[in-house]
Amino acid sequence: MHFVIIGGGPAGVEAAATASRNGAQVTLIEREIIGGAANLWDCIPSKAMIATGGVRSLARRSVTLGMELHYENPDLEVLRARMTMISERLSSSTERQLRGQGVTILRGAGRLVGDHQVAVQVEGEEVERLLVADAILLATGSTPRIPEWAVVDGDRILTTRQAYPPPVIPEHLIVIGSGVTGVEFVHLFRSFGSRVSLVVSRQQVLPQKDPEVAAALETDFLETNVSLIKGARAIDIRRTESGVSVYCEDGRVVGGSHALLAIGSVPSSAALGLDSAGVDVNDAGYVAINHHCQTNVPHIYAGGDLSGRLQLASVAAMQGRKIAEHVVGLHTRNHRHLDYDKAASAIFTEPEIADVGLAEAEAFALGQKIRVTKVPFAVNAKAMIDGDPRGFVKLVSDPNTGVVLGGSIVGAHAAELISVIALAVQANLRVDDISDALFVHPALADVIAAAAE
Repeated sequence: MHFVIIGGGPAGVEAAATASRNGAQVTLIEREIIGGAANLWDCIPSKAMIATGGVRSLARRSVTLGMELHYENPDLEVLRARMTMISERLSSSTERQLRGQGVTILRGAGRLVGDHQVAVQVEGEEVERLLVADAILLATGSTPRIPEWAVVDGDRILTTRQAYPPPVIPEHLIVIGSGVTGVEFVHLFRSFGSRVSLVVSRQQVLPQKDPEVAAALETDFLETNVSLIKGARAIDIRRTESGVSVYCEDGRVVGGSHALLAIGSVPSSAALGLDSAGVDVNDAGYVAINHHCQTNVPHIYAGGDLSGRLQLASVAAMQGRKIAEHVVGLHTRNHRHLDYDKAASAIFTEPEIADVGLAEAEAFALGQKIRVTKVPFAVNAKAMIDGDPRGFVKLVSDPNTGVVLGGSIVGAHAAELISVIALAVQANLRVDDISDALFVHPALADVIAAAAE
């Protein structure tokens, strides 16, 4: 069994490791960075920058903890070196692990030249190699979306990948896009001392999230002097003598020193040779898959951002594992399909935001009966000790059975705390299972137990 994987991101890496452990001959093709560009060029660097900003935030509130810390503007060269070190260390350790498991790694670009053939242009080689595969995984990820009206110059007008970190800390940054990536950049640069304006095409930030969660973030933005320009769809960006101007559909113009595009991504599918293998894509370029992550060609799979499902590294990695299990035949034994509705996600703003499963607004729209309990961190001893009592835990459960259906957390360490609720949702646990657990005290997780009661 020869399993060829094009793309070394979370989906490709997990598929390679799982298939190799189960006896498959695996070839992994990656032209950039093992671990994935979206992960190690986007996700990890942004969180490293947010961690630096978090130190400044702690310094600002240190007086409430009995001491006063002073901070300076971040050293961009030190920050850039730290981010590079983290990404390279993660990538090299992953590559060593895969090679140790017997995975063949080819550094170059791969494309389909038939339904069982993959051509690889290996770095440093003039002639393409031709691989014959029993099964193929396409996992080439995505790149930031740049609309036709935006001319990105990497100086004043930036994509997200040009902001890790930017050439300079912007004096006044205009963020276009109020989804997860957009609000993280608002928080990040606000914590670095930039003045920030957020262009919001709708009437709330995070339009896909619980309105109460979005409102909590908006309140924090406004309290820290972030300018929210709501109901404003950007249609043009122009350079000026002093910076940039963003033009909105309704005639409003927002001026600043820099502009950052955070309006989604596009799949990296154009150069894959999909037509030569008869693989179907939708109008947006995503590869259509079934519950096994198979394309319309059964032995060709797609995972990660390319599949058009939830664009989360955790989801991509789980897809990779499930794909490998299907390829080697393990799906015949106690195989559970990946349930995208039960995937936990987090937004690394301040306070952090995390959710999983069914949301209150979603249940209301479906007419589903639910029980909602909400407990603020303001009553939690550990939150008071840490000097950050912002936010709340909201738990959604079935009123008849007590089964946990979902939950949202706004507050410090929400990305870690959501794991408790995610496990409950995945395992169909009841609220009693959470409230009866003996948690550490004092701990922020006490609020989850209180919500379960």
